[in-house]
Amino acid sequence: MQAVRAFFEGVGFFFQGLRWTARHPRWWLFGLLPALVALVVYVVVLIFLGNRAGDIAVFLTPFADDWSAGLRDTVRTLLAVVIFGAGLAVAVLTFTALTLAVGEPFYEKLSEKVEESYGEVPSEDDTPWWRAIPRSIRDSLVTLCWVLLFTIPLFALGFVPVVGQTVVPVLGALVSGFFLTVELTALAMERRGMRRKVRFGVLRGNKATSLGFGVIVFLVFLVPLGAVVAMPVAVAGAAIMVRLRLVPAQASGTESPSVPQG
Repeated sequence: MQAVRAFFEGVGFFFQGLRWTARHPRWWLFGLLPALVALVVYVVVLIFLGNRAGDIAVFLTPFADDWSAGLRDTVRTLLAVVIFGAGLAVAVLTFTALTLAVGEPFYEKLSEKVEESYGEVPSEDDTPWWRAIPRSIRDSLVTLCWVLLFTIPLFALGFVPVVGQTVVPVLGALVSGFFLTVELTALAMERRGMRRKVRFGVLRGNKATSLGFGVIVFLVFLVPLGAVVAMPVAVAGAAIMVRLRLVPAQASGTESPSVPQG
């Protein structure tokens, strides 16, 4: 029961981020800029994948050439759908990583502004942005390797009847959600001088909350244009979650009131 409460607490932090950006529309627009740039890239890639998913399915199933036309077409159509779905899921994850990397100065400023509305802003990490961006890209690549470690087996399980259509999508959302939280909380945690291994440890120690936040972000990002519109919301919500729940005042050494100032 405690885990369920923690899960929905994580969901709630996303809506706290939504409330913050609704109160500060100028900062929401500011956070849209990097996401719009990344969107153009991903739209082109996904259109290409959508047009080629059928060809990829044919290439992967040469053994089906001698099957009856109905069975062969059904299997290849399902495989094409799975391929595009996997590409879409990977796009959701890498969209966040790429957008945060490209928009590091933008989202760092947005995250700081969110924390500023709650009190003193931690400043234990004074790494300049031109050094922070390569480190962010490196951390994102490590995170992507972990994502692939989970998603490749899930992709294979997607072909198992019943399990592939029921259990796998749920597990996929949980895995994707957790690693979205890893990416989104990096800004606020790095501001506290916390490097990748420490950040992973904190999130594993607050698994239910991390999953709740990440899953709602993942689901919103699946909605067309949701990743663009909600990116500033997710960054704001992650900053609030780190400050109030994951690394509270007694751990970070800053005062964190329960409601924002101003």
